Amino acid sequence: MKDGYVEKGYTPVKEDFDKIRQYTRKDFSEEELYVFSVTLCSNDVDRDYEKFSVSALYELAKLFEGKTGIKDHSMKSSDQTARIFETQVEKSEGRKTADGEDYYALRAKAYMVRNDENKSFITEIEAGIKKEVSVSCAMNSSVCSVCGKSRKGGACNHINGRKYGDKICFSILSDAADAYEWSFVAVPAQRDAGVTKSFNLKNGDFDMTDIKKSLITDENEIVLSNKQAKEICAYIEEREELAALGEEYKKSLVKELVSLCAKSIPEMDLGVFGGVASVMTIKELLSFKNAFEKQQAVKTMPLPQLGAAQKKSHKNLNEFRI
Repeated sequence: MKDGYVEKGYTPVKEDFDKIRQYTRKDFSEEELYVFSVTLCSNDVDRDYEKFSVSALYELAKLFEGKTGIKDHSMKSSDQTARIFETQVEKSEGRKTADGEDYYALRAKAYMVRNDENKSFITEIEAGIKKEVSVSCAMNSSVCSVCGKSRKGGACNHINGRKYGDKICFSILSDAADAYEWSFVAVPAQRDAGVTKSFNLKNGDFDMTDIKKSLITDENEIVLSNKQAKEICAYIEEREELAALGEEYKKSLVKELVSLCAKSIPEMDLGVFGGVASVMTIKELLSFKNAFEKQQAVKTMPLPQLGAAQKKSHKNLNEFRI
């Protein structure tokens, strides 16, 4: 479960308000704050056929303390609604995950201000309308449940959701890198509570193959940190510059090839040939260029100055013989 839901029947105690004060700039009275509990995620297999490891839940518990709650993963500050002030991982006795493990869930306590702006939102929470939540985080490790290989770098070819023998394939997420935010959403990826996918850039490096695969296959939103967005933009700009240089090189190659064609095949319609050359790949252009250059080299090869002189043909002079 990468997504969660708001819990029912939570009554805050004095210790809760003492923990909240470390995040507020002034002392609010208990009547001024609305406190609620929420299940953020668990180790169950979700709708995307992914699951957190139990160790990942404990790592995320530390990372989600103090993180803000927003609406629909919006990055606008005006859509911030709540903040987590306490987290803990709990085991549900007798409950199992889809793959047969003991069920663990990451639960949190959050607060928001009781004011006119939040009044209707609080009412919707209490009515069970605003219930589902989704967490946004980055994980360093994604491993296949069938073969145990990393999902990164193309080491595993198994597809999530497919059955291999008696095993359903899914990805196990672990080694939490960061937790960004949690959000109230309409349809979470996890049945109880989903993770909005995020790319983790270790030491400023990343695998563009993994990113392209996620952009194409993920149905959920994809959240990037500011650093990640800048890295990807820089990567795109670098590739655009290389593409521009490649285009200029191809134009010069086409021009050179047309010139070689004129020398090797004078009767060729150069306009037609130029049109054909313009849609060739660089590999094809180089192949034609190499062939024309070899042909031209043979034609222009000089004869050796000391070569054996050709024998002159003599006419038959038998009629002059006596």
